[in-house]
Amino acid sequence: MPLEQVLVLLAAAAAAGWIDAVVGGGGLVQLPAIMITGLPPVEAMATNKLSSVFGTASAAVAYSRSTKVDRQVALPGAGLAVLSAGLGAWAAAAISTEVLRPAVMVVLLGVAAFVTLRPSLGALPQPRLRTDRRVVAAVAVAGVGIAFYDGIMGPGTGTFLIIAFTTILGLDFVSASASAKIINVGTNVGALLVFGVQGHVQWALGLGMAVCNVAGAQLGARMAIRRGAAFVRVVLLCVVVAMVVRLAWQQFAG
Repeated sequence: MPLEQVLVLLAAAAAAGWIDAVVGGGGLVQLPAIMITGLPPVEAMATNKLSSVFGTASAAVAYSRSTKVDRQVALPGAGLAVLSAGLGAWAAAAISTEVLRPAVMVVLLGVAAFVTLRPSLGALPQPRLRTDRRVVAAVAVAGVGIAFYDGIMGPGTGTFLIIAFTTILGLDFVSASASAKIINVGTNVGALLVFGVQGHVQWALGLGMAVCNVAGAQLGARMAIRRGAAFVRVVLLCVVVAMVVRLAWQQFAG
């Protein structure tokens, strides 16, 4: 592999780690960079998961040291996420992303409008929203629904988790991001196990990129913790818009 291509991959991995640590959506950068190497899409997705699982795990550790993580939701959600994302990865070959892509774009546009029209969303915690029923709902939505989607397709998983936690449980953006990282580790592990058994992972490439992904994730987590919910909100909106543009380009450019 040419040196220039290696440097692009390493830079993409670092940028993806930073984005994932703040709001999720690092695959927006890392996955296209891997596909430039000529790998088939499923191998690119699998290798992306290998790199991402290290960065996400390191971000989860960074958050847990200084931010309250909702363990009542994050831990059972992560356990379910391993199974659900594994099922999603197993089903990925049978479900066309051409069918899913328009639906994801609509959901992302809805997320952007929702966050824009509700400037108070995620700014401060809303503990009055938290009930036992909502905790169960959050675990199911995150650990089953969103995790299954991550196994099949993936873009926006971290963002969807953050929005779920802020709207269902009333968490602020930083706490929601911290809790989302733990479940995102579960989704990455579940999908990676299936892709690994199927022989789709490029281990040397993925592990090399993981080093830079971890570095980016550490920087992103520390910036999110230091700058707070307002910073996370701005980055979230930027990433959502970028994801919509990329998905639309894929859909209509063929």
